[in-house]
Order: sequence, then C-alpha cells, then structure tokens
Amino acid sequence: MKSSIRKATQEDLIQLSKLFDEYRMFYHKTSDLAGAQQFLSDRLKKNDSEIFVAEDNEKLVGFVQLYPLFSSTRMKLYWLLNDLYVNAGFRGKGFSKALIEEAKELCRTSNSCGMYLETGKENIIGNQLYPSAGFKKYDEVNFYEWTIDV
Repeated sequence: MKSSIRKATQEDLIQLSKLFDEYRMFYHKTSDLAGAQQFLSDRLKKNDSEIFVAEDNEKLVGFVQLYPLFSSTRMKLYWLLNDLYVNAGFRGKGFSKALIEEAKELCRTSNSCGMYLETGKENIIGNQLYPSAGFKKYDEVNFYEWTIDV
C-alpha cells in the first residue's frame, strides 16, 4: 500500500471534486458535484489557495485547503486552514495528521507566522485532532461573522 501527501493539480479535479462534495455534505450542504468541480477548478487555475491531497494507492482519500491572509500586527502572511477532510473509509489511518503536517510545512516555507482554523463545537473528532496536532484553542476572543445569505 502506497500513501502520499502532495500538492493538488488539475489532473486531480474529478476525484478531488467528489471528496469536496462529501466534505460539504458533512457540513449539511446539498450535494453539488458540478459546483464543487467549478469551485476547485477556479482555485487551482487562479492559484488563490493551496490544496494538498492524501493519496492511497493512486486514489485520493482526503485533502486540506488553505487560504492566504495577512496579520497586520505581525506584518506577515498568515494561513487559514479552511477545509480538512478525509473520506470516512480512510479515517483513523493518519491521513488528517499528515495533511496538517503538510500545511505546517507550507507555513514554514512561505515564511508565514502560522495558521488558524475554526471548527464546530460538535466536531468531536476535530476538537481532539487539532490540539493533538499542536493547535491552541483560544477562548479569549469573540468570533463574529457577517454574512450575505445566498
């Protein structure tokens, strides 16, 4: 069995779109495979996010997607780990941690000040995974959101 973590390419689009659609459904969104494919194709073409995939025997089994931001107080690049997903049949095999380690390496090589993420309080697995991967939970700040419903 050969497993690897690598940067996503346009050639991954079909398999990656299926994983991305599964990810969205995990967060209670309606399946939209065509929309997922268009969204990811745009990200890859515009190079406005970094996507790494976990591959097992030439099958994509997970991904992580990060978006670049900036910290004004630190005057450095800061990454938002926005999406992390591993197919249910491949969980518990270290793919999530390997994807997080690849994200950490991106932070190091891009001379950023780090990365942050958010996850739901009900995400039991994520809320165990992230501290074990070195993330610190901050209760000192309030998180606010303003959205436009579409």
